[in-house]
Amino acid sequence: MDTITQKLLASKEPSIRYKTLVNILGEPRDSKKVASASLEVKNSPLVKALLSEKPKNGHIPRGAYDKWVGDHWVLSLLADLGYPKGDKELVPMMEHELEWLLGENHVKNAIRVINGLTRRCCSQEANAVYSLITLGIADERVETLVKKMLSWQWPDGGWNCDKEPGAKNSSFHESLIPMRALFAYSKATGDKKALEAAKKTSEIFLKRKLFKKVSDGSVINPKFTKICYPSYWHYNILACLTYLAEAGQTGDARCTEALDLLESKHLPDGSFPAETKYYSYITCTQDKNKSGSSLINFGGTSSKAGNEFVTADAVFVLKTFGKN
Repeated sequence: MDTITQKLLASKEPSIRYKTLVNILGEPRDSKKVASASLEVKNSPLVKALLSEKPKNGHIPRGAYDKWVGDHWVLSLLADLGYPKGDKELVPMMEHELEWLLGENHVKNAIRVINGLTRRCCSQEANAVYSLITLGIADERVETLVKKMLSWQWPDGGWNCDKEPGAKNSSFHESLIPMRALFAYSKATGDKKALEAAKKTSEIFLKRKLFKKVSDGSVINPKFTKICYPSYWHYNILACLTYLAEAGQTGDARCTEALDLLESKHLPDGSFPAETKYYSYITCTQDKNKSGSSLINFGGTSSKAGNEFVTADAVFVLKTFGKN
């Protein structure tokens, strides 16, 4: 075991230990060791803080999509951090999220068809699908969401909420989480249509080597190359590579440049920094209602110090793609 993996496995943060066990060391998810690690995640200060606004038998008393503290976002983080499967305590949060996504107001006001293409922020439905499948609390309504996602998929394989009539290319931001969700759904259910759709979505990124324009090879957006955790709905190469690695989609040479770029970011001790962040850590009561606030400090940003959350994902990616 290399030094950085040893450090991650010895982390004080249970979610880092969980990710190291499952993703990096390949410990079976149904093993007693992983079950114990997942329970430690549930009982960790981080998760308790995430759920601190949730009453015992209810959902978080905010809008489901409130960034980054509503049920939608908290469930997605719990799923990614290794929270135990099948916990009925999360069902009220699921109900709140699905009432929003399947409610009449959402269907009526959030979905538009312009020039034959559905303009939809599909990362919203996708995050719900991924979270509920991963957390083991999904029901038949998740299938309903998946069917909607498939019906909205653009010809090039992705999704876009751009209401500009001439828009014809899918959005990296709005296609990334749907790819993850459809891969997860197909793995959980054996649904071949979802798998085919996920692979079609991956072509959007692979065609562009995950961060470059097809036309001239220049970087599409400098933010795409900045690694961080959590990325929420924002696209970056680490998130894309992580989701491809999760799905076992590691054999395409078009990932090479993104992998090389990621590898080049490691620090002398083998860790990886968080180069940007999309949250504001709540330090006083009045900050709690600001959009983009977080009850968790995920380590901030630094060019010289490693971030455990970023490092755990980066080491997983490089190992899974055979880079170390």
